[in-house]
Amino acid sequence: MIIYPAIDIKDGKCVRLVQGDMDKSTVYYDDPVEAALKWQGMGAEYLHVVDLNGAFRGQPSNRKAVREILKKVDVPVQLGGGVRDMTTMEELLDAGISRVILGTAALRDREFLAWAVGSYPSGVVVGIDARDGYVAVEGWSKVSRVKALDFAREIEEMGVSTIIFTDISRDGTMEGPNLYSIEKMVQGTGLEVIASGGISRIGDLKALKDVGAGGAVIGKALYAGSIDLRDAVGMFKEE
Repeated sequence: MIIYPAIDIKDGKCVRLVQGDMDKSTVYYDDPVEAALKWQGMGAEYLHVVDLNGAFRGQPSNRKAVREILKKVDVPVQLGGGVRDMTTMEELLDAGISRVILGTAALRDREFLAWAVGSYPSGVVVGIDARDGYVAVEGWSKVSRVKALDFAREIEEMGVSTIIFTDISRDGTMEGPNLYSIEKMVQGTGLEVIASGGISRIGDLKALKDVGAGGAVIGKALYAGSIDLRDAVGMFKEE
């Protein structure tokens, strides 16, 4: 299982939100590059970067910070937040992003998703963010009428192989992941499921692996110090 340290960028700074609320943000680093270098230095194999402003605005809004991260780190980076068209996706991949996370666009623009998967099969990950079992979009500010599992099955048929599944109610709360929903997603599809939301201790990571998750995005637990990244990465490397 791969551990993905999360670097969420708002107004050029590395922050953490609670349940996706932009008004409930805590700044951990004025320069997101510091966070990226710290996690790389502690053994991160992959970084998970989110442009929070971009997610709300519908277009990348923290390009400078993202470019600086790409310049300074050697590990691959996946990026989400505001990627809604072909041009933007191609620009990010050309800039050095390894995988682009499609969320709102994946739900609302199947033609774009089909093009993305067909053109860059290894460069696309779909973020499925769920509130009460339904897919949320536009930075989690709106909830659709589409059930998360139904959506996952549909995009699997389109050729998507990996999703990042987030239970919004758990995000930033340190209450533990929603194991039931994650296991349901794993068993109900053939997708690689990267779990996100609520992870607070090493035991949560073990539980996620037990239900079949292929990866875990960790945010607040790393910044608050309740999980040591070296320990987490090392634990799964030894297996």
